[in-house]
Amino acid sequence: MGIEIERKFLVDPEKWVKPDEGVYFTQAYLISDSERTVRVRIAGDKGYLTIKGKSNGFSRKEFEYEIPVEEARELMSLCKNFAVEKIRYFLKAGPVTWEVDEFFGANQGLLMAEVELESQDQEIELPPWILKEVTGDDRFFNAYLAKHPYSGWSEKV
Repeated sequence: MGIEIERKFLVDPEKWVKPDEGVYFTQAYLISDSERTVRVRIAGDKGYLTIKGKSNGFSRKEFEYEIPVEEARELMSLCKNFAVEKIRYFLKAGPVTWEVDEFFGANQGLLMAEVELESQDQEIELPPWILKEVTGDDRFFNAYLAKHPYSGWSEKV
């Protein structure tokens, strides 16, 4: 069984320097409720099917399987909500790798970082471009953003 232990943060666009290269992601949700999500994703030229369980703190069960990209496209056509589009940048900082997502489309303007940890009590040093932690805020789950795009939020952060 896979366990994802992850913390999420908003990124200060004034302090963050965008790397030259990132990977284009598009993802959509076959199922998304309070107990589970089933996501289909295309990252670059690879397709993935991911099942995630309910969050417990900042960890949850996660199972991810690579699938042919053609099948990922076909599965996306079955999704009710629009696809989340973003470019993901990978930044190594000490013992961790930060993944910074620059969102496009209906989530344009959102810049978010996440870091996967070995344990819930693992300490990390926050880079100077971190603005605010949003780990416990469900609005910043990509599944939520697929249903309630950032462009429609009355209160931006």
